[in-house]
Amino acid sequence: MLDAKAIQADFPILQVEAHPGVPLVYLDNAATSQKPRAVIEAMDTYYRSYNANVHRGIHRLSEAATAAYEGARVRVARFINAPDPDQVIFVRNTTEGINLVAFTWGRANLRPGDEILLTEMEHHSNIVPWQLLAEEKGAVVRYIPFTGEGLLDLSRLPELLTGRTRIFSFTAMSNVFGTINPVQELVAAAHAVGAVTVVDAAQAVPHLPVDVQALDCDFLAFSSHKMCGPTGIGVLYGKRHLLEAMPPFMGGGDMIRRVRLEGSTWNDLPWKFEAGTPSIAEGIGLGAAVDYLSAIGMEAVHAHEQFITDYALEALSEIEGLQTLGPPAAQKGGVAAFTLEGAHPHDIAQLLDQDGIAVRAGHHCAMPLHHKLNLPASARASFYLYTTTEDVDKLVAGLHRVRQVFRL
Repeated sequence: MLDAKAIQADFPILQVEAHPGVPLVYLDNAATSQKPRAVIEAMDTYYRSYNANVHRGIHRLSEAATAAYEGARVRVARFINAPDPDQVIFVRNTTEGINLVAFTWGRANLRPGDEILLTEMEHHSNIVPWQLLAEEKGAVVRYIPFTGEGLLDLSRLPELLTGRTRIFSFTAMSNVFGTINPVQELVAAAHAVGAVTVVDAAQAVPHLPVDVQALDCDFLAFSSHKMCGPTGIGVLYGKRHLLEAMPPFMGGGDMIRRVRLEGSTWNDLPWKFEAGTPSIAEGIGLGAAVDYLSAIGMEAVHAHEQFITDYALEALSEIEGLQTLGPPAAQKGGVAAFTLEGAHPHDIAQLLDQDGIAVRAGHHCAMPLHHKLNLPASARASFYLYTTTEDVDKLVAGLHRVRQVFRL
């Protein structure tokens, strides 16, 4: 098991008090993770020592910045076992990665009557882009339902995934239930009917080993800020033959090979999809985050989170009136969303904050999921490599105080 208490020492913010005399207990990692000192220092060093634009300059600073930025791409490719760094496209976040696929591959290939298959447990970022595309192209969006346990109802797959399906886009791990979906199985089923697959891995890549070649997915997107890296940068992985056939997403500098008044030609991968000055410091920070997680080992991160989640679910089950959402710990990542009878999730979060405990409250950008459950919102505690059993104990104590305040 990981020594989560020792790991906390790598994260400056975890040494900060939430309120005077009240230690911070950070349990909102599904929204964003905290950043280790190594990431903060890597970005600081760039700005202090070799700040310059990348790719265009031939002076020392630019060459150093380009080497660091492109070196981060290499490390990201290795982290997800991409065949080539050229297949790693830097975007702002998972949302932009999914939109890139929808508005390039989707616009070029969808026809009226084609179908897009999603699931009912998707984040809005993996619903809205496809709804916009379907409206524009005259396509139909269909959804795989989830069961009462928060698992995909795969018995419906044969009727929903058919020869009419052109795109099957789904989450590798639910940000509400925490459900870890059978990505390899779903990708194989999609390919059997000729559909292209898009995997929302925002919650998966930070928490468990991901191998894009083993999964055989066509596209996979994730965000830096959920995996110890900075905000403002994410990754879209794609198979080479698809990326090369797709039109650019945005026009401007760096994504062109040649510009004439009569027309333009496009740059090679990955820069064809990276118009304008990129998020250089953020890319370098992501590279440092990948180094940090790689040194610890993603198998170890996943094992620790499963232990913590199992511990948390058992402890939460003893609180009267509390109902957790999703499957058992063995089938989910480090997420424990819940409701407490008689207390609104926003009130729960506010009272927990007084005890220094940071959790999320709301619909977690998954309104259709909550609507199906007939819930306006839920509270969510989410864990990471630095979460300890003591953190969970404080959460449970805080929830008992919530019950006392509301006289439940």
